[in-house]
Amino acid sequence: MAVLVDLTHCCSTEASLQQEADSHVFLLYGKTHRRDNGFPEPYLSSHRSLHVLDSGSTAECLYRLKQTMDHLDLSSISVLTTARGREVLVRYQEMLFTAVYTFDYKVTPADKLTCSGCRGSSHSDSPEVEVQGVSDFLQQLPALKGNIRILKSTLIPDCFGHGFSTRSGGVSYLPTLSSLNLFSSSKRRDPGAVVAENRRRLALHAGFHPLPLRLVKVNHASAVWVLGKPEPESYDSMVTNQRGVVLAAPGADCMPILFADPVKKVIGAAHAGWRGTVMGVATATVDAMVTNFGCRLSDIVVAVGPSVGACCFTLDKEQAADFITLHPDCVPDPESAKPHVDIRLANRVLLQQCGILPDHIHDNMVMDRPSVTPCTSCNPEDFFSHVRDGVNFGTQVGFLWMTAEQGGAPGSQTAKVPFASKENLM
Repeated sequence: MAVLVDLTHCCSTEASLQQEADSHVFLLYGKTHRRDNGFPEPYLSSHRSLHVLDSGSTAECLYRLKQTMDHLDLSSISVLTTARGREVLVRYQEMLFTAVYTFDYKVTPADKLTCSGCRGSSHSDSPEVEVQGVSDFLQQLPALKGNIRILKSTLIPDCFGHGFSTRSGGVSYLPTLSSLNLFSSSKRRDPGAVVAENRRRLALHAGFHPLPLRLVKVNHASAVWVLGKPEPESYDSMVTNQRGVVLAAPGADCMPILFADPVKKVIGAAHAGWRGTVMGVATATVDAMVTNFGCRLSDIVVAVGPSVGACCFTLDKEQAADFITLHPDCVPDPESAKPHVDIRLANRVLLQQCGILPDHIHDNMVMDRPSVTPCTSCNPEDFFSHVRDGVNFGTQVGFLWMTAEQGGAPGSQTAKVPFASKENLM
């Protein structure tokens, strides 16, 4: 259990703190409060596990609080503050914490406050104004695990900007989320403000800043949103012919798949896990490009991003049976209790069956282009992986947008692709 004493808004909580003597106590002191009042000697002498938060800003103080709680594996905290302090701290909580953490605010009654500052007369700004500096502070943090590195497919022509992120160059510090985690979940410990800073750094590095990044609303199915039409509640794929927007699909073993038609100038991004693969999200994306924008199958190129290989991915026999039906080579050990499944091959099979040319697919079968489809589970230094890291995993993305009008034709190199024959895949 942790206790946060908000001395920036309240100076008379010492009595109520006595019952918390065995807890980890954090004093939200602040640089200004420390300068005006000195260190709180009564607290320092009466509590063994005491942490003074006196950095330059409230944002930094609360970020250091979160780091210490994570190091101590704490997720519950009792906050001793005033009504005004609660208004402000709740806003910081929304930016710097997730639903993994529980906050219990214990508000000191107004008649127990002993000074005008505690009663709020010294805080004339609104809570929105007082809550500031979070993004400025995060932008000053050093990048972890080295610089940002992006994988790019030589199959996608230059009239499109695109890439697949890796895990280096961000500010997320938790081991399984470090460092360029690009998705914030209520079930994990990386908050929205940190993920927003990681996305900002990715955008600057990749060259799509300040274009908005649209991430699919994953449902592990096959729904496709055509931008401009009403947005579904959830979907695993997007297609558009609009400029000024970046489409993105997440992945952490599941595949981020990018689609581009340089003739009609249409792009798509899909998230394909094993369920979405079986349900046909890749072919649904192609169908949406053809139906809504008149794309020709022979013009569409597809790049499959980092994802789990058959070396590391298994399913129950009943689930693996769907992949055997699709193509026997998708399950190399069908008699095993937990057969290995090649979901990347499954997507190639489906794409070729729907009419995408074999050498217009860039995946792990392509040998004479720089790889964009390494196994996420096998490469912990470069990629996040749910299979490897468990429930508190990070997320990388594949992203794509339209740049200049001009651009070369796809397939300037001839790829040597196994399973190139459509008949082979039936």
